[in-house]
Amino acid sequence: MRMDARKQDILLAIITDYIATAEPVGSRTIARKYRLGISPATIRNEMADLEDMGYIEQPHTSAGRIPSELGYRYYVDYLMKRQELTPEEEGLIRKSYHQKVRDVGEVIQRTGQLLSQLTKYAAMVLPPKIGTSRFKYIRLVQLGFEQAMLVAIMDSGTVHHRIIDIPRGITSEDLETISAVLNAKLQGRTMDSIKLTLVKEIYFELVKHKHIIELAMELLQDSLTRQPEDRIYLGGILNILNQPEFHNVEKVKTLLSLLEQESLLCNLLADDVGKEGVTVRIGREIRCRQMSNCSMVVATYRLKGKPVGSIGVLGPTRMDYARVVTVVEHLTKNLSRALEDLLGGWDK
Repeated sequence: MRMDARKQDILLAIITDYIATAEPVGSRTIARKYRLGISPATIRNEMADLEDMGYIEQPHTSAGRIPSELGYRYYVDYLMKRQELTPEEEGLIRKSYHQKVRDVGEVIQRTGQLLSQLTKYAAMVLPPKIGTSRFKYIRLVQLGFEQAMLVAIMDSGTVHHRIIDIPRGITSEDLETISAVLNAKLQGRTMDSIKLTLVKEIYFELVKHKHIIELAMELLQDSLTRQPEDRIYLGGILNILNQPEFHNVEKVKTLLSLLEQESLLCNLLADDVGKEGVTVRIGREIRCRQMSNCSMVVATYRLKGKPVGSIGVLGPTRMDYARVVTVVEHLTKNLSRALEDLLGGWDK
């Protein structure tokens, strides 16, 4: 059976109405609201064909129809029209990104807040990958006669800290000197960009503290490669819980338990890092059984043209895809520009 223009119009009407109302859509509603120039009886026949083709389904006997996953996929791929943001919304985005920020973490948080505010769904932002995260501040703090804490703050807003043993006789002034040299040499650099020549320079300046320097560099390397930065920004959870689909207590419990699993969400977002444009995953396409009644809209943000992370929106399959795709496109471009302004001038 072929998807002709009339069936497309009816499927579009069903999806448009269902997204707006969350109520099954009947033939009389379509005839009255969408003025397709055909009778309710003809609409019913076409709806029966669409159901046979798998694009719509009937949740209850004698109820109207709702879109299936296949129906949403057809809509996103072939029927969805681009939706523009209002001048007020574009102004809000410009204002948010033009405000001065201190580090990458602040830009990430601001992006997540805008995502949830503009879409009314849950927002997810995967911070830049380890290789692009730069040292912002490093300090050694004395804890006792033979212990100190190594603290490294990254421009992504994450903080790494480890307690290390130090030789007896090392003073807090010694640790301040070491911290000053580490900051002078490492500030603004990624771990990947620290070459052997730079390490030799640090050793040369702090030759009498060689043991501490070796340990500090080893711990920094270990802390970063263990990827504690795989912490996702997640906001607007109440937005998704307010959707009619999640008024069921068991569904809410399941969803909340999933949203607590940062590694799962990071992996779901990371799947699309590097892809061009916006990716829409509907229902079972998310590849997480407990999210089969959800959809994700994801896009990659870049620094100097290289993919470094991704942003996404999580909502019900009854998502306003046209609006969400537009918002994600705008924020991805603005986030990439903001990172370029913040980090682009630093040498690698």
